[in-house]
Amino acid sequence: MAVTRTLEKAATGETPRPPLSPRGLGSRTAIVDAAATMMRHSGVASTSLDDVLAAAGCGKSQLYHYFDDRADLIRAVIDRQVELILAAQPAIHHADSWAGLRRWADQVLESHRVVDGPFACPLGSMAAELKNDDAYLPHLDAAFRRWEEPLARGLEVMRERGQLTRQSNPDRLAQSIVAAVQGGLMMAQIHDDGAVFEDAVENALLSLRRRATPRRRPVAAKS
Repeated sequence: MAVTRTLEKAATGETPRPPLSPRGLGSRTAIVDAAATMMRHSGVASTSLDDVLAAAGCGKSQLYHYFDDRADLIRAVIDRQVELILAAQPAIHHADSWAGLRRWADQVLESHRVVDGPFACPLGSMAAELKNDDAYLPHLDAAFRRWEEPLARGLEVMRERGQLTRQSNPDRLAQSIVAAVQGGLMMAQIHDDGAVFEDAVENALLSLRRRATPRRRPVAAKS
């Protein structure tokens, strides 16, 4: 996503920043991680730049060296959240079979089985708060597509292999699966019941199974 931002700046006439040194990259990462943690717990609107800088141990001059403004930092946090999601779900890159999808679903379910009950997806929480702000919608759309892409690639492989009907649309199916995860987490929070989330994920897989190619019965040999 950093490459995307660089291209966007080039297209609008802005001067792209030079590559960061290892120390600069560390400072930028510290700011993004501090902001991500605070925005996850307190929300975007309630997270101040001063609090972020204090938590990161950085000064305001560093902030504006790495980011154009607060909105630029928020976009970086969106990128960071989807990176963390994908890192926590390595099986998503091998969801190209029924067994692979099952492993991915189990990984997702296990990551949300916590003592304190269901917790929200940080990316989904940011999307809920920023969905009416045109400054962030394109970035949120790109972030969710990054999450959906590995699923869509796996489903495309399954379709080409004949495990899904030819009419199946891998991109739309991937979107519906992620939507089930997001909706399931939200309702699990509302009802304070992790089973709601588990049911949502299981039902998404069952719905996908309905698009499986019917197995052909072997033709009986003539006597």
